[in-house]
Amino acid sequence: MLIGPGYQPGVLEFLRKKKNRRVMRFHPEAVRRNEFDVKRVLGGLLVQTPDLAIEDPREAKVVTRRAPTEAELRAMAFGIKVCKHIKSNAISFVTEDRTLAVGGGATSRIDPVYAAREKAGRLKVSLHGSVLVSEALFPFPDGPTLAAEAGATAIAQPGGAVRDNDVIEAADKYGLAMVFTGVRHFRH
Repeated sequence: MLIGPGYQPGVLEFLRKKKNRRVMRFHPEAVRRNEFDVKRVLGGLLVQTPDLAIEDPREAKVVTRRAPTEAELRAMAFGIKVCKHIKSNAISFVTEDRTLAVGGGATSRIDPVYAAREKAGRLKVSLHGSVLVSEALFPFPDGPTLAAEAGATAIAQPGGAVRDNDVIEAADKYGLAMVFTGVRHFRH
């Protein structure tokens, strides 16, 4: 499924060539931003205020020796929008204009990274030069390690783990730029 605010002339015809592809136009003015988000759960309801936050990585705290490049910041901004819409503990490997691999909905903070790397490998999608965006903090240094091994050059994550210093040290070891946004999205 593809969703966009609009499409250039000829794009819809091109997109419709693939059988069973769904193409939708997003109308942001139709979104009621003051309604509660309600989900059914066993024996009750989960009621949340809508998540309207979209943090700007340029306002995030750079925690590594290397600051993100402009291209990495643009990729982070895009990846934050992607992660926001994936189930909690979400990660995305992105460039500034495309999603390369995603993982989410796991109880572990590191399993989505493994899942995204595995799927990218299976589909022969290179993660070299990508940016890893995480909706959840990395509690251990394995997050930056796995990101670097996959080919990522930068990370955006909320920060706030007890072992943040170990995580930052791992990012520095691999030459990654990393920012702490201070924001989680908790999509359930």
